[in-house]
Amino acid sequence: MLLWPASLRLTRQHQPVRTFALDIGNTAVKYGCFEGNALLESESGQTAAQILAALQRLRPTHGIVASVAEPTGEWAAALRQELSGQVLEFSPATTPLPLHNAYATPHTLGADRLAAAVGAAWLRPGHDTLIVDAGTAIKCDLVEGGHTFRGGSIAPGLRMRFEALHKLTGRLPLVEMPAEAAAPIPLTGHDTQAAIRSGVLNGAAAEVNGFIASYQQQFPQLGVVLAGGDAAFFQPRLKGLIFGIPELVLIGLHRILAYNVKL
Repeated sequence: MLLWPASLRLTRQHQPVRTFALDIGNTAVKYGCFEGNALLESESGQTAAQILAALQRLRPTHGIVASVAEPTGEWAAALRQELSGQVLEFSPATTPLPLHNAYATPHTLGADRLAAAVGAAWLRPGHDTLIVDAGTAIKCDLVEGGHTFRGGSIAPGLRMRFEALHKLTGRLPLVEMPAEAAAPIPLTGHDTQAAIRSGVLNGAAAEVNGFIASYQQQFPQLGVVLAGGDAAFFQPRLKGLIFGIPELVLIGLHRILAYNVKL
């Protein structure tokens, strides 16, 4: 009978488990593949066919799916066809969590907000953290002491603001985001498009900085974790101790899966 060398047997026995986190957002489908606690790969804007190709190439064993846009059942069923281990459908109202959820209406809480809070709590244990998730909506959420999700605020995202000005008025044009996220936005717009761009972009940055300043008055050691598709715009414009972690929601989903499944 063939016996593996002892060193090889040890490597095989302790090989980290691969997990797959799937985040169904309002505008994009994102995935992250983890080995142990390390993020091996992540992608955004994925089709079902691209997700399947990633699963077949990366060969994870366990998975978790969360959605703010549609029911998770069909996605979970598709994952179960490819994965040999458990697939968890994340529900903010019922799924056990590695932090305390103090939100008054967990059944109305977006899965992305709570997953981001779990990710922030794991990355900054024992610390007060404000999460700024700048995506379709701009969410500012507080994790107190690294262990309690308190809730926060939800406001229109950048593109939603541009679209609202165009659709809800008679003559204002639809203005696009600047090609370079970090490019300066003049405070005074000398034409209509520039004025809209200043109002939306400078206004949103001032709004988020105002939230940060207000939270800092209550929590002087506050750290800010920045995530979401428009994080690159906000990164150079926010004040305080800023940690840019684009994969925060995926990290949180992975931690929720690890908490619920014996890996």
